[in-house]
Amino acid sequence: MFSRAMTDPATPSPQPPITSLADALAALATERAALSAEREKVAELTRERDHLRTSHERLRLELELLKRRIFIAKAERVDTKQLEMDFAATLAALDKLAGTTPEQAEQDGRKRRGEPQGVKTKPTGRRDLSKTKLPEDRVEILDPVFEKLVAEGKARRIDFDVSYKLAYKRGGYRRLAVAKAIYQVTDENGETRLATALAPDECFPRSLAAPSALAHVASEKFTDGMPLNRQESRAARDGAPLDRGTMCRWLEDAGATAGATVIPAMKQEALEKAFCIATDATGIAVQPEPRPDGAHQPCRRGHYFVLLADRDHALFEYTAKEDSAFVRQMLAGFSGYVQADAKSVYDVLFRPPEKPPDDGEEPDEKEEIGCWSHSRRKFWEATCAKSEIARQGLVRIGRIFALEAAWRADSPEVIKRLRNEHLRPHLESFFEWASVEHEKVRNQRGLLRSALGYAVRQKDALMRVLDDGRLVLDNNRSERALRAIAVGRKAWLFVGSDGHAESSGHLLSLIASCRLHGLDPEAYLRDFFRVLAHWPRDRYLELAPKYWAQTRARLDAEQLAVEIGPLAIPPPLFPPAAPAEKQATPG
Repeated sequence: MFSRAMTDPATPSPQPPITSLADALAALATERAALSAEREKVAELTRERDHLRTSHERLRLELELLKRRIFIAKAERVDTKQLEMDFAATLAALDKLAGTTPEQAEQDGRKRRGEPQGVKTKPTGRRDLSKTKLPEDRVEILDPVFEKLVAEGKARRIDFDVSYKLAYKRGGYRRLAVAKAIYQVTDENGETRLATALAPDECFPRSLAAPSALAHVASEKFTDGMPLNRQESRAARDGAPLDRGTMCRWLEDAGATAGATVIPAMKQEALEKAFCIATDATGIAVQPEPRPDGAHQPCRRGHYFVLLADRDHALFEYTAKEDSAFVRQMLAGFSGYVQADAKSVYDVLFRPPEKPPDDGEEPDEKEEIGCWSHSRRKFWEATCAKSEIARQGLVRIGRIFALEAAWRADSPEVIKRLRNEHLRPHLESFFEWASVEHEKVRNQRGLLRSALGYAVRQKDALMRVLDDGRLVLDNNRSERALRAIAVGRKAWLFVGSDGHAESSGHLLSLIASCRLHGLDPEAYLRDFFRVLAHWPRDRYLELAPKYWAQTRARLDAEQLAVEIGPLAIPPPLFPPAAPAEKQATPG
């Protein structure tokens, strides 16, 4: 029978008997070598264990951070054709159990309703609003020339040619009767003929929508986030024959019209006159074009940039690809301060130009302003690790914001003086502390290193707020402007194409600018589309929300209140040689 020492492989084999000092030294050397190898193995396993612990802790912190963030749910889209192929046997069994198929059920439904079998009902053309029970307003269009003949007894008004548009007043849709006078005119030879008053100028002359209805649909979607399918349902309850496809075409035409008129004038003034432009970006889903083979495609991702030019204009720029080339083109011609986060696409704005400017052309000089809210957010994220350093960073930045709030209502000159007296020491102390702490953790991956590294790298941009009292600490106003898109896309999910996205951006620009200047977006859009067809092309800037209060006060109130009709244009608001001087009031 074998002993345990002979059968257990973990038990070292018996050593030969030691008979001399040389044998003892050799055995000792062997044992030391074995011990050293075991120690190296233990050290390697310890390093591997520590690495796994570190990775586990980092993943735990990332999971904790995800739990603390707000997620935007995405629409769950599946390829139904592929599902039907994968589960054909199951579907067949279910159809047999139900006693019908979807196609058979649709045919039975058409038969019950008396609809033709196998064909879809075609549109019947323009809606006949005269058969609806909507409240009616009436606008009578008279012709000045024929009215003069009526007064002279050479003609008489015999009837009206009535057509209908869909209008909106607070409380619901209304039927707007546009009655163009019909005249019976007697010429010099005694012969009579009929003539109809000329139709007045309109932005969308053949559209079903009056300016008020168009403004209501646009405001509901882009101000309150109401998708068109819900507007369609509510309009049906009000008795208005309105479908989402029609409203979609309205909005595309309205946005494109604004983008060809007032929006370029607003952007030109912003690039020429703004002191500081704040910018940020967010994503938007774009519906893909159908493939020839009918295969399913996911939505593409586009991007909206917002440009806040002081407190003058808010502009939304759409791009299919978020890159430095678009950012450079978007702000080409602007010289001044640009406030943005530290995203790499903005770096192109602050680098020297690739080629020197042409003779006589002034270079675009832009200064970067950092965002203290972004820096604070990273320290807040680092508190997931229960880091005292991160908590200290929050305290330091909190004090900076508390000081800034104390003199927010003062003039820019006073703010600059107070910042240099009281805020500068806090900023310098913060960056000294951040540099020291960053050196301690620069070789350790984690949220704390990200927070400290962001602050250290952005030091110059974050300190530049001391240059002028008109600058602000954070870029939160850009994020607030983007909230209209972030909230709206939860309801309307996507835009139909790049063209639709551009048109939507123009309407969003007008609505956001209305909010900057305390205007009711729906009332402004109604007046804007009412007067645009009559307005001179070289004076579109007067229709911008920034100047609308002044422009509206100079219009005839009775003419403006009528949805359709003539409009007297007042003299220019600005001298021809010097369009509106900007008074920068950022913040």
